[in-house]
Amino acid sequence: MFIPPFCDRQDAGAQLAQVVLQDLDTLGWLPAHPSREVVVYGLPRGGVILALPLAEALHCPLDVVIAKKITLPNNAELAIGAVTADGQVLRARRQLFGLKTEDWKTARAAAWQRALEQGQQFDAVTPHISPTGRVAVLVDDGIATGMTMVAAARSLWSKRPAKLLICAPVAPPQVVQRLQQWCDRTILLYTPVEFYSVSRFYQNFPQVEMEEAIACLQTYNRPMGGIDH
Repeated sequence: MFIPPFCDRQDAGAQLAQVVLQDLDTLGWLPAHPSREVVVYGLPRGGVILALPLAEALHCPLDVVIAKKITLPNNAELAIGAVTADGQVLRARRQLFGLKTEDWKTARAAAWQRALEQGQQFDAVTPHISPTGRVAVLVDDGIATGMTMVAAARSLWSKRPAKLLICAPVAPPQVVQRLQQWCDRTILLYTPVEFYSVSRFYQNFPQVEMEEAIACLQTYNRPMGGIDH
């Protein structure tokens, strides 16, 4: 009988935080003043909840990178790419066979608009810290195809961080190599061959509403929160 290794996102975040902290220390990548030299970025919405324990453990700011799947209007489950709010686009070429250029452009524009709208919702509760010259820790609650994570990593990579880490509790082994191309280090607690879905590895995996993610960021990044941003 398979027993999920994580109770919920908070539990997964706490487990991941321990490994990330130890890894950074072992590699010598943990700065003397992480509050000024490290930024944790969560992928909304679930990744924000999971990123919170990492930011708390590192005593550093918590920010977001907005990335949305690009899907076809007649099949919302089929991801044909991903786009970030700042315009980084990833195309799943194998899925684009036979897709008309106009259909791709329409789907891309719709996803980008969703990313921009979500970015506006988070605007007032994020510190808007550039990763340039900092250790950037990019976090999600799990990785399936890797499309949104790679798009988000490309967005951060283009801003020249000192180091970029991609972190998640679980991901299928076939996406790991692709992730490694866009970061200095991948930290994944589980890479099971029998993956099926991210939710399989959680005992409780409810949908995270925007209000919860916004409240999480607002509370942590409040002006008198004790974090030296």
